[in-house]
Amino acid sequence: MTQHRFGLHPSWVIVFAGVCAALHVGKLPPALPVLQDVLGITLVKAGFLLSAVQVASMTLGLAVGLSADSLGLRRSMLLGLALLSFASISGGFVDDAQSLLFLRALEGLGFLLVVMPAPALIRRTVDASQLSGRMGWWGTYMPTGSALALLLGPWVIAGVHWSAWWWLLGAVAALAWVAVWLCVPDVQAPAPVHGNTPMPARVDAQSWPQRLALTLKSPGPWLVALTFAVYSSQWLAVVGFLPTVYAQLGLTAGMAGVLSACVALANVSGNILSGRLLQRGWPAQRLLSIGFACMTLGAVGAYAVWQGQGLPTPLRFVCVVMFSAVGGLIPGTLFSSALRLAPSEGTVSTTVGYMQQLSALGQFAGPPLVAWVAARAGGWQWTWAVTATLSLAGVVLAHFIGRALHTTHD
Repeated sequence: MTQHRFGLHPSWVIVFAGVCAALHVGKLPPALPVLQDVLGITLVKAGFLLSAVQVASMTLGLAVGLSADSLGLRRSMLLGLALLSFASISGGFVDDAQSLLFLRALEGLGFLLVVMPAPALIRRTVDASQLSGRMGWWGTYMPTGSALALLLGPWVIAGVHWSAWWWLLGAVAALAWVAVWLCVPDVQAPAPVHGNTPMPARVDAQSWPQRLALTLKSPGPWLVALTFAVYSSQWLAVVGFLPTVYAQLGLTAGMAGVLSACVALANVSGNILSGRLLQRGWPAQRLLSIGFACMTLGAVGAYAVWQGQGLPTPLRFVCVVMFSAVGGLIPGTLFSSALRLAPSEGTVSTTVGYMQQLSALGQFAGPPLVAWVAARAGGWQWTWAVTATLSLAGVVLAHFIGRALHTTHD
């Protein structure tokens, strides 16, 4: 058992650090309308600015995953939080899109260094009986951070300046650095998760080429990584552009922020519920399929237009909430599945890193794709076709994940 400092379990501090990292992903959407005016960028360029934070994860996720155990999981988190703080504070002083894009990419590297080692570190600080539930809570880091950013961002930007919003979140990242430094131990010995049967420990001593080869030739890491990609691409695309959509509907920035925050926060309930349902024996395939099906229905109800008219705005809002809430079953389920489908104990961080890399690829491609469809169609009425296609792919992948987990259990 790990020692608790200041009465805080290390796993909760890790979740807090993840939320602080996610704030930097979610801080841009409420600022987009202002930045579009100040920097004079188009909607498609805004989509790339929205997804630029994922460049590091998209290119370095697997590499950082390979080196995490040798570098140290705790050290990786501390370095990532320091980068987030530096880049965010520096971003508040720039006045051109190119510099902001560069710093967003640097924030992406910091984000990756924080969230990639977190599942493995949580695994090493909790009992096996609590792991599924705690991984469900870990899955809330992104929607919680996004919700807080969407809720608070408009008020800070309107009351002060968008630069103050960047500086504030830089200070929050510094606070998270202190919390991790004080409360999270540098745990080296992994804890078993497969019932009473520990996974092989000798794999930790393998070289990185061996761990890389073992990960890439195993189907489990590919399945969870691709599934996370089709989920994250549509979730960020829909939630990331909500403030812009609401602004076009004539809502104030504050109201748009509140509604967008509610949508993001709804995702938290699905993540927490996924952990509880997994502990009660619900199959991962069932949870994933339900999540993708409801994301499709929610996107159709929110954006589809029949005979030149869509659903009333309140019903559209309900559909988007369903899209996010039930879709929240997916990330928590995938994080738990990734720990089980990693080919060995020594490749857990590598598997999570690969999942993060393909997730980032989806988040990088999703917003510009949806923005391109909206620009071509002259509105948001056909964006549901993108999410429906991605969800269909997710249901197919969920089938194969279920088969792989069944084989692993046997």
